[in-house]
Amino acid sequence: MTTIQEFEKWLQANEDEHLEFKKAKNNFPDDSLIKYCCALANERGGRLILGVTNEKPRSVVGTRAYQDLNKPKSKIMQSLPIRVEVDELYYKNARVLIFHVPSRPVGMALNYKGRYLWRRGEEVVDMPPNALKQIFDEAVPDYSAEICTRAKISDLDPDAIEALRIRWHRKSNNNELLNKSPYQLLADAELIVEGQITYAALILLGKHEALGRFLGQAEVIFEYRSNEASIEWQDRREYREGFFLFDDELWNVINSRNEVQHFHDGLFVWDIDTFNEKVIREALLNAISHRDYRLGGSIFVRQYPRKIEIVSPGGFPEGINSENIIDQQNPRNRRITEVLGKCGLVERAGQGADIMFRESIKESKPVPDYSRTDDSQVFLILSGTVQDPQFLRYLEKIGEETLASFTTEDFLVLDCVRRQEKVPENLNKRMRRLRELGLIEIISRGRGTRYILSKSLYITIEDKAGYTKQLGLDRETNKELILQHIKNFKGEGSPLSEILKVLPELSYAQVRMLLQELKNEGKIYVKGKT
Repeated sequence: MTTIQEFEKWLQANEDEHLEFKKAKNNFPDDSLIKYCCALANERGGRLILGVTNEKPRSVVGTRAYQDLNKPKSKIMQSLPIRVEVDELYYKNARVLIFHVPSRPVGMALNYKGRYLWRRGEEVVDMPPNALKQIFDEAVPDYSAEICTRAKISDLDPDAIEALRIRWHRKSNNNELLNKSPYQLLADAELIVEGQITYAALILLGKHEALGRFLGQAEVIFEYRSNEASIEWQDRREYREGFFLFDDELWNVINSRNEVQHFHDGLFVWDIDTFNEKVIREALLNAISHRDYRLGGSIFVRQYPRKIEIVSPGGFPEGINSENIIDQQNPRNRRITEVLGKCGLVERAGQGADIMFRESIKESKPVPDYSRTDDSQVFLILSGTVQDPQFLRYLEKIGEETLASFTTEDFLVLDCVRRQEKVPENLNKRMRRLRELGLIEIISRGRGTRYILSKSLYITIEDKAGYTKQLGLDRETNKELILQHIKNFKGEGSPLSEILKVLPELSYAQVRMLLQELKNEGKIYVKGKT
């Protein structure tokens, strides 16, 4: 039974997918009642309250609808496989009806007259196919949490169990973990359930022989090729054992061929590893956590001098794609990701893609490429080539304190602007802050508005010509480019050596001819020797 205190709390709350108010002063159609109940149930349940206006500040006007409360309950049960309870409450002499709508069953979306409904704003509308698929896929259990009935605790490697203990303790600072028996440690991590071994335990801690008997596809195959045209590998290693037994070894194998790229510009010097350890480890964790262990294939890690490919069986988890992978999470093997989270190996039970994107952009490398992913596999390409050393100076001038406050979205915006690509609409909300920080500028041309990296930063990194070239990317004539450059820095003057950088594709003689024409037109003048 709803109390007055609960009702008053709801009156002050915002309407959302779990709470709906309707005035319904005289009546409320049965068809509308069932539609709202269907929509609320499909979004995990909620309350429909009749006799209250929906706009704040709300007024309790009372309702005459459904004098016999058994009738609406019966109508709903005839149309939907749920039991809706109805409370009749008198608030300041006004009669209010509160329909308590339970959640739909797991893996089952409710429909009314053939329509699967949910709420969007004030409307009840049809659910989109991707939302329906996500519900239907809920019925697929977490494979990693299932029991391997024939496995025993002796099938788990003692060294792997101790690695779990050490990492969990390091993350949690819980000294009690140091004194727990192996059995209790595994039970607390839910790798053992009611005395039985889960597949997650085998994947993370299993002995080689045990995985061969029970889960042969839980295997990572590493291959190294000295060039992309090579069919034969120069090094191949197979890891069919618990992940905690080989994760460091696999990184060490990759790192043994990790070329250092050296850059210097005046006093600035950078040494950047081709393969960033954070990025590679995160990508490997993703493959272990999110591959489909119901499929028979292995995870392949293919290293080349300047790129790594990681291919894992099964496409993206439900609801995830290459467009939303940074900010959407739906772990396929939740038990594995939960254990990795306890050990501090993942920040959350998500994709971890934000780390890979952020670190790649900070080193001026291409962002992770999922373009070859399909329904049967996730195909990730990580390129290690530094594209624009000047961008490294740009980020350095921004400063560590400012960069530390950046979201992954901020880095994505800067990367798009650097590459002169259109900033995706979902990132537009970050543009204002970056402009306020003086990191990007907006310019307008005949073809519309676009953004460039800021003039002040180009001056700081002593690349004035680079700034002018960015301004002139919309097909202005070469003369206009030169004139614009001189105007931008008119207080300091523009030596010929600087102007030559603005149009590097032109010869010395061609640039001199353009300058002479501008001089003859009275647009520029020469002071001193150029």
